[in-house]
Amino acid sequence: MTKNLTLLILSAFTLFAEAQTPVVPSAQQYGKIDASDLEMKACDFEKDANAMVLFRTGDIYYDQAFNIVGKYHKRIKIFNDNAKDVANIRIEFDGGNRLETLSGIQAQTVNLVDGKIEITKLDKKLIYLQHVDKVRDVYVFTMPNVKAGSVIEYQYEWGTNAFYNFPNWYFQEKLPVRYSELTTEIPELFYFKAQTRTRVPFVKRASSTSSKTMGSGSTVTSYNCEKELKALANIPSLRDEPYMSSDVDNLQSIIFQLTSINLLDGVEHSFNDTWAKIGGTLADDEDFGGQLKRKLTNEDAIITKASAIKSLDEKIAYVFNEVRNTMKWNESDRWYTNDGTSKAWDNKSGNSAEINLIVYHLLKKSGVKAYPMIVSTRDNGKVNPFYPALYQFNRAVVYIPVDSTKKYILDATGKYNTYNEIPDNLLNSSGLYIDKEEKVFNILFLQRTAPVRQVVLINGEIKPTGKMSGTAQLSSFSYNRINAIKKYKTDGEKKYIDYLRENDNNLKISSVKFDAMEIDTLPLTQNINFDLDLTGSDENYIYFNPNLFTRLHTNIFLSEERSSDIDFGYPDSYSINGIYKLPAGYKIDAQPKNVSMSMPDKGITFRRVVAEQDGSLVIRYIIQFNKSIYFKENYGDFHDFFKKMHEMLNEQIVLKKSS
Repeated sequence: MTKNLTLLILSAFTLFAEAQTPVVPSAQQYGKIDASDLEMKACDFEKDANAMVLFRTGDIYYDQAFNIVGKYHKRIKIFNDNAKDVANIRIEFDGGNRLETLSGIQAQTVNLVDGKIEITKLDKKLIYLQHVDKVRDVYVFTMPNVKAGSVIEYQYEWGTNAFYNFPNWYFQEKLPVRYSELTTEIPELFYFKAQTRTRVPFVKRASSTSSKTMGSGSTVTSYNCEKELKALANIPSLRDEPYMSSDVDNLQSIIFQLTSINLLDGVEHSFNDTWAKIGGTLADDEDFGGQLKRKLTNEDAIITKASAIKSLDEKIAYVFNEVRNTMKWNESDRWYTNDGTSKAWDNKSGNSAEINLIVYHLLKKSGVKAYPMIVSTRDNGKVNPFYPALYQFNRAVVYIPVDSTKKYILDATGKYNTYNEIPDNLLNSSGLYIDKEEKVFNILFLQRTAPVRQVVLINGEIKPTGKMSGTAQLSSFSYNRINAIKKYKTDGEKKYIDYLRENDNNLKISSVKFDAMEIDTLPLTQNINFDLDLTGSDENYIYFNPNLFTRLHTNIFLSEERSSDIDFGYPDSYSINGIYKLPAGYKIDAQPKNVSMSMPDKGITFRRVVAEQDGSLVIRYIIQFNKSIYFKENYGDFHDFFKKMHEMLNEQIVLKKSS
């Protein structure tokens, strides 16, 4: 009896343990699909997803000629009509220079119709090869017969004859991913340093070693191959968060860097790319270094005029503005030229490298000590300065070291960029500058350390009728200046006024006057006349919020959790000063208290000073963002601070009618 009871208890525990063990998803062969996936109505770990990746697999290995081969398979479930764009497939590769190949595309859509599986194969005639530029190619196609409930899948083979060009793997995507599996098989001849960026443990991880041979007859040589499998499951989608950097910076991934080669001679040979090596390659590249001295049509007139300007800043500004106002950027971001600088100049259009290498050429010819530089835009991802690799960059600019404290980064692709400010989409990353003559190639971190100022001055008169009229002056410096001008010129005056009002229908702006809009070295001043209906007021009380013209009404950091760092780009400083004349017969009934607070690390400080003076209420807010980057690990403190700060910014002033 005791023995049977013991066995029963053990069996119960075993069943309980098995019931608690989570089922690990897996991949399937192309064309083999479970009916349960077709019947699925929603992602079980991200209920609001419009679609999900059922699985994605990559099998990447070296063939006998040491070419790299990658076999990829992806399957996606469509939950509703909002996800139909997912059926538009783009597969990019470096096919223009024959560095990479892509072949064997197969694709199909699977639907469940009246309980039966219906498969619609993609007609291969509907797969189109597009040439993006001289290097980049892309295959594009649209999956057929896609509707809510569909499962789509495609597979293809990628290859490269560059033994060092091992592809990176991204487990995470903009859609939730049920299962993502990478299998690699790398000969012992090559040693890769793998940067693994994952936030959850692998659900599968296995490795094995096999022996292979190369050569024939008496020259056969044996070597070992290390095979590894790594998989993650139930990976949430990477969602857009306020002020996050690029997707690439935040996706869970494995990045491969070849660091050494073993030629089976018993000696390990370093293959580490260095910035000097990459810089030397660029200097000799026909599409980069080969363009630096190319003569431009009618360049002599610009060079002669620039050479006669004595002030260095004025000379730089003249050349920069000539190119910026002449050339149209074709929206293509590359570190290399496509048509070449001469042809781009004649066409008055080019990619980022062509436009900015033209700036470099004209400055150099005008006697300015300038250097070409390659950088990465914010969308492309931050450059890791400890990981020398050319693929991290996507734009060429111009670097001018004026002195030990002042350096300019010029980018003439943006019509509102200025010569004396690093474009904000290049900040908090690194650039590699190329001094071809002296063979000096250095990596530099691009940042703005001094806070960018925004000053708001308001003079308002509160009427007993529950209205306010007054003037406001907004002084915008640096990036705040650039952003305001860009928005005004892009959107037009009507939309810009709505932007100033923050779409508050109670706030009427009768006029806006701009000063110093065309002078890059001065702050932009906006003088505003306004009227404001103070809603909620009655015959005894008047209520108003002095937080006007600040763009700080709404707290955008409401989420309790954060998966990415907050990158504002640059430190910021707000000074908001208001003088509000009180109506006769009213007194302050509820006056906010003076407050001073800061985050634990002093990253942000907030101060509010309120006083009554000569029949007016004087209120001042000072907000200092002392850092540009706030790490997700400290988001709890950041979130709590922002919540308290916005509560204080939006705290009402209450005026009471005297009895």
